[in-house]
Amino acid sequence: MEKKIKISSKIENLREVERIIDEISAEYDIGTEIYGNILIACLEAANNAISHGNKLDPTKEVNISLQITGNLLTVTTRDQGPGFDYANVPDPTAPENIENINGRGIFLMKQLSDSLEFYEDGRVSEMTFNI
Repeated sequence: MEKKIKISSKIENLREVERIIDEISAEYDIGTEIYGNILIACLEAANNAISHGNKLDPTKEVNISLQITGNLLTVTTRDQGPGFDYANVPDPTAPENIENINGRGIFLMKQLSDSLEFYEDGRVSEMTFNI
């Protein structure tokens, strides 16, 4: 099974991401804890793509693909931004960063998913979840 959505880079479109995750959760009877992890991680990925990748430019799109193969959900998020150096993201738990307002999205994505990979200079993130 694969579902795809394409949204313009507006924060209010995060509702569409939540809607599709709710659909998949109901269809595959995903447990509450795993659902919460998937929802938060996917909203972070989409928010990062909208805000940081596409710089809130509504003419740019975010493409999200959710694919279930066996007991594995793979979520791929692609933006149209310039990318970023995902290997050098500051640790939000470090004392010098603890009070920063931003900078926790990738940390949360990594903690809540079973794996997180970046491709195409950071324009594409791929998370997997054992469901």
